[in-house]
Amino acid sequence: MSAISRRTLLKGSAVTAACFSLGAGLSARSRAAPSPLLLKAQFIDARLGNDGVTRKVMTYGTGDAAATGMPPVIRMRKGEPFAARLLNGLDEPTTIHWHGLRIVNAMDGVPEMTQPYVYPGDSFDYAFTPPDAGTFWYHPHCNTLTQMGHGLTGVIVVEDPADPVFDAEIVINLRDWRLGNGGAFLAPFKPRDAARGGTYGTIRTANWQQEPVYDAPSGGLVRVRLAATDVTRIYTLGTEGAAAMVIALDGNPVETPFPLDRLDFGPGQRVELVLRMPDAEGTVVRLGNFRGSSPWTIATLRAAGASLKRDIRDMKPLPANPVLEADLSVAERIPLDFTATAEHAPAPSICGTLGYTFWAINKVPWPGDTLDPVAPLSELKLGRSYVLQVRNRTPHAHPIHLHGLSFRILNSNKRTILPPPTDTILLLPDEQAELGLVADNLGDWLLHCHVIEHQKTGMSGYFRVA
Repeated sequence: MSAISRRTLLKGSAVTAACFSLGAGLSARSRAAPSPLLLKAQFIDARLGNDGVTRKVMTYGTGDAAATGMPPVIRMRKGEPFAARLLNGLDEPTTIHWHGLRIVNAMDGVPEMTQPYVYPGDSFDYAFTPPDAGTFWYHPHCNTLTQMGHGLTGVIVVEDPADPVFDAEIVINLRDWRLGNGGAFLAPFKPRDAARGGTYGTIRTANWQQEPVYDAPSGGLVRVRLAATDVTRIYTLGTEGAAAMVIALDGNPVETPFPLDRLDFGPGQRVELVLRMPDAEGTVVRLGNFRGSSPWTIATLRAAGASLKRDIRDMKPLPANPVLEADLSVAERIPLDFTATAEHAPAPSICGTLGYTFWAINKVPWPGDTLDPVAPLSELKLGRSYVLQVRNRTPHAHPIHLHGLSFRILNSNKRTILPPPTDTILLLPDEQAELGLVADNLGDWLLHCHVIEHQKTGMSGYFRVA
């Protein structure tokens, strides 16, 4: 199919989809769309480290005002229509992927698969109804290593009025920057690192700041939402100075909140905590990354005001999201091997290619965001249950993210605590696991490693639900 005819088809699909909302497991229905939130992808200059101003940082601005910093936290409400208009003020094509949201396929933001490219000066309208509450995020799915690495990653909060009452909420966008002398951007990757664990940034930030400090009510219960929007880094989260409980992972509540000790989470994943702040004003709590031999502070929370004397034991589980459970008695098994490869150079792509192929799924490396992608990993029947038998045949961890669907980790040879339904598994070296899901959302849904260098050098594929 020619590029013109496919682009015309995709535009038509997007217009049709904008008139409906589809939550996974729910039927489509007509909804009155709200006024769209204007999100303009644009360049700004920003001070991200201590060595000068960085030019041509990418971010999203809202409305007519010029952007001045980090992409905004977008707030939605579970079960209520949402609309946004992307205006491309960059000098290259882009899109928006609504990471973790189980929405209609035409709104998923993958160029040449679910929508056309949004070229400089053009716009695209997104409209959907989020079926799940929780912490999610948004980012481009075009030239992702550069666009995400230069700033285009923002957090989404989908609120549920049935949630327990907290005394404060803090949202943290975790990401690195690859900056050199004078704050200038460095090359986004090194081939030898892309063929291993990935190329790390040189400046670590939380909400585009280094070790920020936030005030929170003394003796209060604080909801902390963290999203790992980095292109490479895997975190080991911990706290010092206060008790913390894990209440949700990757947008879904845990059945029983559990104490935070050390928790690994990688690019694409999200963690929600409840912290009981100290009673004494001025006392601090540190959120830290304890991965590796040199732990460092992510952010500090400082107790403010008279103690509210809340009790963390009073915290009730968050309401569950409407995720269907796979019927294992009839589920079809689908083997998925994640391996290294060196088979061929990737095809040219408007959305950028790294010029190498290092990784594959079932021995097939993704050729790039092309007009004629490879065949789907598997064709799934709408409403049926499946078990993905995933095997990491490499010595590196891979955060494997599935668009549009949720799955449950049924078992693993590497972990004893199994999370609630999720859209991402941090697949550990040599890990073998089974993932149960219901194919309850029509369309073509990407499956890929969220270490973006791995995604762009072959570790991608997709399922077709029909």
